[in-house]
This record gives sequence, C-alpha cells and structure tokens, in this order.
Amino acid sequence: MTDIKSSTSKLFWIFMLAFTVAGFTSCSDSESYSDLLREEEKAVNAFLSQNQVTLELPADSISFITGKDAPFYKLDEDGYVYMQVVSIGDREKIEPGDKVYFRFTRKNLKAEYLGLESSDEGNADDFTLGIGNPYFIYNNTYLTSSSQWGTGIQMPMKFFGYNSEVNLVLKSYYGFSSDQSACLPYLINIRYFKPEY
Repeated sequence: MTDIKSSTSKLFWIFMLAFTVAGFTSCSDSESYSDLLREEEKAVNAFLSQNQVTLELPADSISFITGKDAPFYKLDEDGYVYMQVVSIGDREKIEPGDKVYFRFTRKNLKAEYLGLESSDEGNADDFTLGIGNPYFIYNNTYLTSSSQWGTGIQMPMKFFGYNSEVNLVLKSYYGFSSDQSACLPYLINIRYFKPEY
C-alpha cells in the first residue's frame, strides 16, 4: 500500500513538473512574440521618422498629394497601414467583388532596421518568380486568392481605381499571411490593374 502511495505521489509530482515546464515554455513563447511585435514597431517607426506622415485623410481621392515625395497617410486607426500615393490612376473606383490584378515590389523594413542585407522581392518585373499574376477580389477576404495577400493591399481601393500606384508601409497584422507569425513589416510598392477579358 505504501508503494502505491509513493508511486502515486511521484507520478503526481512528475505531472506537476511537466505542467510547470509547459507553462514556462508557453510564457517564453508569448514573450518572444511580444519581442517580435516590439521589433516590428521599432522598424516601422524608424522608417516613418525619415518620411512625412499625415494622420488625416483628404476628403476625396483627388485631394491626395501624389508623387515619390508625397506624405504617408495613416489608413487605419491603429497605425498598421500607411500609404503614399504615387499615382491616382483611373477616376472610376473599384467596386466590391471586382477582380484586381497587382504587381508589387517589397522591402523588409525589419531587416533594414537591423542592418541586415535583404533584397527586394515581388513580381513587378518578373512573372517567373513563382508568384505568377496575383490578384484579389476586392472586399473578399475568404478566398485564398485574396486572403494570402492580407487585407492591407486592398485598402487603397477605397480611394482609387485601376492603374493607381501606391507605396504601403504594412505591419504584419494586415500584411501577407506568410509574414504574420514572424511579425515582418514591409514597404511595398503596388500597381493595380484591371483584368483583360
């Protein structure tokens, strides 16, 4: 009987130790994620500090300042997406459900902030990179063809039509789904195109 009690007691303490270790592991994982978020925030702030930032959006799409020296407009309340308008494009706005093709080039802001070597990536000049001819369905985040690119790249469509071009500072929350768990922020140049039927 004493051996059973002793075995049960040992088993109990082994389980307690295992749960404690598991608890510490999950805490360190969440701390690591918090650290990643802090690094992302620092990288984005460092980039934006070198540029003009405007917190208020113009009343209409034609009032945006455009060009490579234009300010970055804060697009969402939490500061996950900032947009610099390079070209307004067509005046006719895109409607929900419209298919939008896009070409992009992006730069990892975290790597730049940390002084790491990184190269631009995207399909702006070369469709043979395995990315193909990406598109999204405006205001549809359920289709994989749309959701894999995140919701941030759709935000300019609220203001502009096809043939527009913007630079976006995208934090991972609204970025490509492949970047979200690593908290990677990007500066992305995007041009939007109408499907050719």
